[in-house]
Amino acid sequence: MSIHLPETQYLDPEVLQKIGDLELIAREVVQGLRAGGHRSNLRGFSTEFAHHRQYSPGDPIRSIDWRVFGRTEKYFTKLYEAETNFDCHILIDASSSMAYSSGKVSKLEYAKFLAASIAYMVLKQRDSVGVSVFDSELRDSMPPRSSMNVILEIDRMLRIAEPRPKTAIAKQLHDCAMQLRRRSFVVLISDLFADVDDVMAGLDHLKFDGHNVVVIQPLDAYELEFPFKGTWRFEGLEGEEPLTTEAERMKETYLTGLNKFLDELSTRCMGSHIDYTMTNTKRALDELLSEIILKRETPGGQSAPSRS
Repeated sequence: MSIHLPETQYLDPEVLQKIGDLELIAREVVQGLRAGGHRSNLRGFSTEFAHHRQYSPGDPIRSIDWRVFGRTEKYFTKLYEAETNFDCHILIDASSSMAYSSGKVSKLEYAKFLAASIAYMVLKQRDSVGVSVFDSELRDSMPPRSSMNVILEIDRMLRIAEPRPKTAIAKQLHDCAMQLRRRSFVVLISDLFADVDDVMAGLDHLKFDGHNVVVIQPLDAYELEFPFKGTWRFEGLEGEEPLTTEAERMKETYLTGLNKFLDELSTRCMGSHIDYTMTNTKRALDELLSEIILKRETPGGQSAPSRS
């Protein structure tokens, strides 16, 4: 059974939520990557840019690097080094802040859709996926497997995950680096509400050990826009003291601090050659994954956070 949405329609998270079945959701998202105006080469997730060579008759047109053509007016194709039989480890933050939602889909549920879609994409490439769910401690984990049952396991892990007040992202990243025995892809899905130095130390540990690292930061629209008006009582989701204040009085300070935080994450990930993407949880998942794959296919493809 499959639910086919129009090819030109991006897959809105609230639409996907109505499907319910996580494997069907993942299948629709991955199929959406090949539809309409956002076709993506799924192998792009597991390739790294190697070098250019001059275009020869018979080479695929899609391999031409049009940015180089724009600078040189010469045709060059992009060559990649493909990982074979690689392991992908998906780390999912299930701390209390990830349960926040101003709409129908929480950050944690969006992370669940993302993790299932990435797992499905990797499995379709005949590679293996492992999953870990954490907060302040490792909640649950499953070693890499090449069976579609991985998606059911993601669903099970997150269904039973009760959000807890604290997170320890850096510790989980260091532990992951210590446990991996072969070069792998590591995908971290977290709102990253932690000290930037600590987070980067963990990410750099993985990168130093030779792993490919992808960071996806889902944030709620209200966290990005702070549209509150009047007097509000803001309650911390991870043990912070509640704050009652006039929302308009703190909006500028809040947004300045948030943007500084996001810019620092983006800049430091770029400096460490880590693929970083921030996304609004309202954003269509196929569109988001297409952007992530495009970054991996483009030399120096790190881009500024997307806040659409």
